[in-house]
Amino acid sequence: MKEIVLVPREQPDYGLIAECISCDVFAGRSLEEIENLPVYYGNRRGKLADFFDVSGEVAGRAEEQRIIIDGNVTKTRWIGRGMSAGEIVVRGSADMYVGAWMSGGRIVVEGDAGAFSGMQMRGGELHIIGNAGDYLGCSYRGEWRGMSGGRIVVDGNAGAEVGQNLNGGVIFVRGCVGTFAGVRMKKGLLVAGSAIDRVGAQMVGGTIVVLGKVERLLPSFDFKGEVENPAAGDEKFAGRFRKYTGDHAERNAKGVLYVGDHG
Repeated sequence: MKEIVLVPREQPDYGLIAECISCDVFAGRSLEEIENLPVYYGNRRGKLADFFDVSGEVAGRAEEQRIIIDGNVTKTRWIGRGMSAGEIVVRGSADMYVGAWMSGGRIVVEGDAGAFSGMQMRGGELHIIGNAGDYLGCSYRGEWRGMSGGRIVVDGNAGAEVGQNLNGGVIFVRGCVGTFAGVRMKKGLLVAGSAIDRVGAQMVGGTIVVLGKVERLLPSFDFKGEVENPAAGDEKFAGRFRKYTGDHAERNAKGVLYVGDHG
C-alpha cells in the first residue's frame, strides 16, 4: 500500500472538522490537491495544509491507500467518515466521530478516541487501542438505527450508551462499559469485560456478553439458567455464564444477555 503521512501542526482550540481525511478522498489526487482539501473550524473554512504537513505517495485506488496521522489530533473530528476501503492509522489520540458511517477498510487509533466513534458503521474495522468515549457504535441523533455492520474493538474502556440502537455488527470492549450499554439494541453482538448498570435497557434483539461483572442488572431480565461455552454468531466464549433474556419491559423482547463474572 502507498502511504500518505499527515504530521499535525498546532491544533485549534475548538473542533477541527476534517472529514476529508479518508482514503476514498485522498486516492487519485495529487499531494497539492490533498493539501488544499477543505477543513472547518468554528465558522471559518481552511485547508488541510493549514493544520497538517502532508507527504508521501498517493494511490490510484482507495483500497491501495494508507493514511498515517503521526501524532495526537485530539481536536480533529470525523476522521475516516464514510470510508469504504484502505487504512488509516492514528499514532496518538483522536477526537469525536472517528469512522462514522464507515462501510469498509480499517482504522486504528493507537491512543484514545472521542464520543460517537464508529457511529452508524456499516462495515470495516475500527480498532481503538486506548479508551473510547460515549456513544460508541451508536445512531445519529434522531435516528433509530445504529451500527449495522463491521467490527469495533476497544482494548481499554468505553463510556455510556455503547451500541445504542445497535442493528448489526460486533462491538468488543475489553475493559468496562458505562451505563446503558446496548440500550435499544435490535441485532448484533456487544461484548464487554465488565459493565456498570442498565445493560441492555429496552433491547429487543441481539446478544450482549459480559465476561466479568455487571454491577446492577435490570429486574426486567429473566434468568434462564447457566450455560457452558455459549456462542453468538461466529464468536464463542469459554466458561460458565448466567443466561438472561429481555428487556421484558419491551413487547416481544428477544434479546439475550450472558454474564460470566470471570476475571
